[in-house]
Amino acid sequence: MALNLAEKSPEIITPIKAVEKIPVNDMQGLVSQVSEEYLSDTQPYPWVVAFSGGKDSTLIAHIVFEALLQLPPTLRTRPVYFVSNDTLVESPLVVTHMKSVLTQIQNAADILNLPITTKITTPAPEQTFWVLLIGKGYPSPNRNMRWCTDRLKIQPTSQFILDKVQTSGAAIIVLGVRKSESSARKAVIDSYQNLTESNLTPHGSLAGAFVYRPIVDLSTDEVWEMLASHQPPWGGKHRQLIQLYRDAAGGECPIVLSQDEAPGCGTNSSRFGCWTCTVVDKDKSLQGFVDVGKTQFLPLLEFRDWLVEIRNNPEYRQAERRNGLIQYVNGKHIPGPFTITTRKMILDRLLQMQSQYGEMLISPAEIEAIRAIWTEDIITKGERQYGQL
Repeated sequence: MALNLAEKSPEIITPIKAVEKIPVNDMQGLVSQVSEEYLSDTQPYPWVVAFSGGKDSTLIAHIVFEALLQLPPTLRTRPVYFVSNDTLVESPLVVTHMKSVLTQIQNAADILNLPITTKITTPAPEQTFWVLLIGKGYPSPNRNMRWCTDRLKIQPTSQFILDKVQTSGAAIIVLGVRKSESSARKAVIDSYQNLTESNLTPHGSLAGAFVYRPIVDLSTDEVWEMLASHQPPWGGKHRQLIQLYRDAAGGECPIVLSQDEAPGCGTNSSRFGCWTCTVVDKDKSLQGFVDVGKTQFLPLLEFRDWLVEIRNNPEYRQAERRNGLIQYVNGKHIPGPFTITTRKMILDRLLQMQSQYGEMLISPAEIEAIRAIWTEDIITKGERQYGQL
């Protein structure tokens, strides 16, 4: 039974055709189910396929692409966006793979005249990891102060979805989440599914957005079996993805669209994410790449570990917060951001490591923004307080 969006959003008044869920036990069953859902609305609200480049989102992309390919051209009326998020500090091999696959998808969709548009969202220029860490001195993220997820992942992709909602009246987010990922994920999915018999559920924080989870009941083994036994409909093979997992010894950080989903970002069980991630104890995936001979990533590992080491050293932190207040919790002083002297030390070390690594890790625009923040801080707070640059 498809969800009548008019019941959830007053501005949507057109009823939606009801379809029965097709039993899913193989790839074609999934493709058929997705085709039915694609055709179920009398108004073709856009689909936003969340694509992280990991196994689950790749299977979703495969199924949606195949479903469109099997439909007659006259029925391909709903626009479909394959959306990825690049935090600008992604694990290098993973982001390269993600961009490569998106390019393949777009090229094939253009040739086959499929209504697919690929998009990569990025943080706002003033909200990048380096501008916040080195420019404003935010301490390296940890479990208690994970300021990165919202700014780098949630806001960019959420804004893209809300733009589609504003333009079209609603948007359907197609996610590769599965109940078997964790007991917590199963509980969340069940709580939403119990609200309706529809394939769609309202998104918890994005008004006008609804979530469709085609592979929610698949096991991890079933996901891998389908990827290994079917070639991607846009060409090539899934072999590179399988090799990435073998080398990395870790899972992917998924597309994150709300704070409820944030615990899935930066955990030891889900680690295809940012190479700068200091929320995890150890970067197992990047270490996995190094262990199989990709030693060019060793400087990144060492830099990330160094950010962890200096985080709580009081000599590197200001006494007061950026608002000028000194904070105490249970009688314990909570230090403020990194001092400008420390921020300069981090930038100098990053630029030195970037030269050694051989590829851009921080952009000239970010460096310019960082120096502008330093100048403003010195003018506002006084050079004596921050030290010489």
